Amino acid sequence: MVYSLTYRRPPHVDSARDSVLGDEKTKSIGESTVDSTSSGGISFGVPDALSFDRIIAGGTCPPCTARDFMNYLIYIEHAAENLQFFLWYRDYVKRFSELPSNELALAPEWTAEQAEAEANQPTPGPKQKISAETAAVFKGTDFAPPVASVVEVKGNPFNTPPRTPNGESESVAQTEPAWSDNGSTIMGSTTNKSFHTKAAGAFEGADIKWQPFTIQPFREEVSRIVAIYVADGAPRQLNLSAKERSTLLHALANTTHPTAFGNVVHTVEWSLRHQAHPNFIRWTICNGNRPRVIFARSLGVGGIVGGIVAAILITLSNAGRGWRILSAIGFMIGIATLIAAWKGMCVVLHGMHHRHLRPWELFAEDDDASSSFELGKGSFDTMGTANSYENEPWLAKYEKRSIIRKVFDREIWIQDPALRQIQDTIFLQAVSGALIITAISVGIFCAFPKGNYY
Repeated sequence: MVYSLTYRRPPHVDSARDSVLGDEKTKSIGESTVDSTSSGGISFGVPDALSFDRIIAGGTCPPCTARDFMNYLIYIEHAAENLQFFLWYRDYVKRFSELPSNELALAPEWTAEQAEAEANQPTPGPKQKISAETAAVFKGTDFAPPVASVVEVKGNPFNTPPRTPNGESESVAQTEPAWSDNGSTIMGSTTNKSFHTKAAGAFEGADIKWQPFTIQPFREEVSRIVAIYVADGAPRQLNLSAKERSTLLHALANTTHPTAFGNVVHTVEWSLRHQAHPNFIRWTICNGNRPRVIFARSLGVGGIVGGIVAAILITLSNAGRGWRILSAIGFMIGIATLIAAWKGMCVVLHGMHHRHLRPWELFAEDDDASSSFELGKGSFDTMGTANSYENEPWLAKYEKRSIIRKVFDREIWIQDPALRQIQDTIFLQAVSGALIITAISVGIFCAFPKGNYY
């Protein structure tokens, strides 16, 4: 079963977040959840079986799972922080709704009127930094610059292991924080002081008098989110405008209710649904790596050239016009291969419904090693460190592989049926286009008289 021959794969979407207003983003997010059902199961080249919601819910097979989506955002689009923040927010909303009523009353809902009022306020300009010499001169006077007071939290020696020279304990403290029994606060660790300082600096930069500790639920966790995703220079800083960041910080200074993240969540979700997700499906349709696709394009061009040469040679000979049909073999194979390769597909791999392993998947010896290799990156750890992969071992190993070995890299069967249907459709489009162009080309050569040169 295939889709319509008029099917077009999702177009590449560039970042255009600034050109869409907040109301339009909210409307488009809502429409994206129903577009597929109202357009015959396909929305903008993405079938309903590969929709964003189904991928996040775990209803797809490799290579279209949530982990594949995360790997794409890390290694290809370099915007994994959007999905990481989105997944954290979904879990945060669930945990917040399960709190007892007496704790919910401590964090009032952040209304749309309050958010609009904060958004309409002028964005504060960057504060001028005073040199150390000037600060020393004004020290003790009324002109002395204010000093931000940050409460230092000492680590619990029973929860935090001693640091080792290679810094392993620090990474454990960052990627595996110890939560309290009700999940509302983070237990003491060696990183508490750093993220409190980072969060305090973010609030101070927005001209907010912020108290690091309040009785509101999840205040500690929200502070860590600010330090990881919102503050300037954060390890997973979201791509927010200055006004969006200031509005969010003003909201979080008043409440920890999930509605305080409303505008930012709409921006992040819009980017995921209308940019990252279509680009991911478009990228996943390609069943070969770049060297293999270039090789397939070269074969396609070679087949077309072979068909042209054969048609010319037969036309110049004393053979009958019927023999010129033999050139259709080169035309047909070359044009079909070139059309498929132009859309990122190798017809040989497609014949077996195979795809090349991604470079980061190549160097796992078995499934267990692959699982531990992927989980070791901490990409699904919403409280982890920066999404940097420059030091991962597969980079150096893949660079050492020869171009021939890359062309004939290891293959794996494509499990997702919806993706196979898309590739079957593209293959039929390539064959149909090749059939039409071949018929026209051979017909033109058959119209010429015999050359009788030999």
